[in-house]
Amino acid sequence: MALLHRHQIAWLSSDAWQRLLPLDWDDEARACLGCWADHGLPVVVTRQPAGGGDGGISVGLCAPRRWGHRRLALRVQPAEVLYFDEFPRLDRVLAQLPPSARAPARALALALQASGTAARVYGSHGWQQLTGLDHVREGSDLDVWAAVASPGQADAAAAAMEAFAAPSRRLDGELVFDGDAAVAWREWLAWRRGQVRSLLVKRLHGASVPAHFLPSAAMEVTA
Repeated sequence: MALLHRHQIAWLSSDAWQRLLPLDWDDEARACLGCWADHGLPVVVTRQPAGGGDGGISVGLCAPRRWGHRRLALRVQPAEVLYFDEFPRLDRVLAQLPPSARAPARALALALQASGTAARVYGSHGWQQLTGLDHVREGSDLDVWAAVASPGQADAAAAAMEAFAAPSRRLDGELVFDGDAAVAWREWLAWRRGQVRSLLVKRLHGASVPAHFLPSAAMEVTA
């Protein structure tokens, strides 16, 4: 099985959907899941239980407007996953942004590329790009995660995110370090500037506030 990480997309087999659809869902959830099954739409890897549970994978989806933007949680087995993928790159979602946000988003994509990071869009804009359904609402944030390999690269990526300015979109998102440690980019900037003394670090199996970070990209908790 592929090594799982935050914001990872999974495409399920038809057998998986045939097993999931008869479960005890309400009518709205069943209709949404039926659409996902009929059109072969993806799900996202979510927080995993400590210890692996039954050996399955926790996944979920964000429903579009017609189903109330609900979040639905599912549990699948590794054999039911056809393959894993990623949310779309930032430069792939520019067309769906309001005109006033496109130039700032394009500049952000170029700045992140120059810093050597791979930036992808999750949240409502990411889901709409993946599914073609109406996920984006007026005032939806532009959620971007950037893969970084060192504190210096994280600094450059966070500075590029801070420079983003668009009247119609607020930029939110995370810096994701090697080893699946993710921090909000605003919190990273505040921590690096000495404005806060700790960081909330999110991982696939939960979140914590480590006492210290190693001087490397791994950002592991020290003893």
